[in-house]
Amino acid sequence: MTWMTDRRRFLAAGGALFASLATRPNFAWAVEGTTLKLRMDSDFQVLDPYGMIGGLDDVMQRCCTVTLCRLSDMRAGNTISPYAAAKYEWIDATTLAFTLHDGLKWTGDFGPVTAEDVKYSFERIHGSDSAWAYQFEKLKEVEVKDEKSGVLHLTEAFKPFEVVALPYYAGHIVCKKATEAAGGKFTTEFPAQCGPYLVDKWEQNAKVTLKRNPDWPLEKPQFDAVEIYIVADDQPALLAYEANSFDFTKVAAASASGLKSTPPANSTLIEATSTRYVWLTINMNAPALKDLKVRQAIQYAYDGDAVVAGVYNGLTKRSTGVVQPGSDYARPANLIAARDVEKAKALLTEAGADGLKLNLYCQSDANSTATAQIIQASLAEAGITVEIQPTEEAAYWALGDKTQGDGYKSIELVLMNFAGGIDPTENLVWFRPDQIGVYNWSFFDSPEYEDLYQKSLSEQDTAKRAEMFHKMEDLMEQSGGFVFICFEPYLAIHRANLTPTILADGHPDPTRFTSA
Repeated sequence: MTWMTDRRRFLAAGGALFASLATRPNFAWAVEGTTLKLRMDSDFQVLDPYGMIGGLDDVMQRCCTVTLCRLSDMRAGNTISPYAAAKYEWIDATTLAFTLHDGLKWTGDFGPVTAEDVKYSFERIHGSDSAWAYQFEKLKEVEVKDEKSGVLHLTEAFKPFEVVALPYYAGHIVCKKATEAAGGKFTTEFPAQCGPYLVDKWEQNAKVTLKRNPDWPLEKPQFDAVEIYIVADDQPALLAYEANSFDFTKVAAASASGLKSTPPANSTLIEATSTRYVWLTINMNAPALKDLKVRQAIQYAYDGDAVVAGVYNGLTKRSTGVVQPGSDYARPANLIAARDVEKAKALLTEAGADGLKLNLYCQSDANSTATAQIIQASLAEAGITVEIQPTEEAAYWALGDKTQGDGYKSIELVLMNFAGGIDPTENLVWFRPDQIGVYNWSFFDSPEYEDLYQKSLSEQDTAKRAEMFHKMEDLMEQSGGFVFICFEPYLAIHRANLTPTILADGHPDPTRFTSA
């Protein structure tokens, strides 16, 4: 799961970073040499799979650690193939056997990657307080057969286990000896690495440089080095791309029409369906929002068409939940299907909330602030005054975090977006009761929702699972704690002779980029 991106302002000094990039003498077209240059929109924060947040956190792990299996490019159907596992075989619905490739070894003289490392990596997250513990909710144990071989035992059949748990995020394998020596967890420095690349240099909030791992025994990456530049906003990043500063960058929906009509020379535009979902959190625990009628007034006043047109250039549609549209599991429609400002006004009057004033927190990137401004304007038509609070990354993610004090109990409105997964459970997991004070910032607390979630994990019938997911999203909307906004379109641009690999979360896998 960044799983959350768009989190950091370009720079307080505006174009300072872009100016410095453009003047660097080595900024020739990178793929002509042996260095791949990519742009990400936020720096990494936690490299340990136990505590990682997403975005560059996971991209770094794709480069510097391994997983038993891995996903294909999202445009190729998200298929699974073995990776660190030379043998990867389902014995039955609850038993997965693996044997690791020979030659996989950790840096720092920590020896080979072992089945014990796999056991340690998965079982330390299973049942823990890690945000990713849900990925191994159905794991019973990892049985170690010998140094290279083991068996994953599940408590019951869970159809999407291998796409939810194994290819990324908590599925990354860490070195048991090195992690224990580091105190059991780590943050911004790998205690040991085993991947196609190794960390060479980190310039915080600016650039990460990776170099080829000379001891990597599997298929070699094409590039000797990868340079990842941190540029928060899409528009400055596009300008830097056009100045040949990057080989690949995500771009904003607002740039799509211009890039189609007059694309930069020798460039290819990617347009794809994204798993990134956007919604407005309405905190039902906040004093001003405890009345359901007030929350429903916000839902009725919201102008979804204006956001889709004004922020996303009409390249997406209003979403009906947090399950990806077009899938077998997407909810057919929102319960509140159309905007009704008069209804919103009436609900406020009934609740005695005329003259309501609320704070809306959002990240400080262009898309988030533009969306917040449209929300502000649409709610104003119903008589609700909204003060926008653009918030930088560290402070933003602390808003709903119960470990940071009691502030999470009283935040009012928050614009949020997560990178979704392949299975609906990966998107719905964050709104369970145990996520209150973690990522469930609405204080949505539904035993029925939790019961349906648990049943959906073991249900094998697609139609029955879809019915469960639809009901769960009904419960979310009926609570008044959510306004479903959209699934963002995925747009990126790259050099024409470059073939990128983009995973389901919308983030690149630099180890599989190739050039002609």
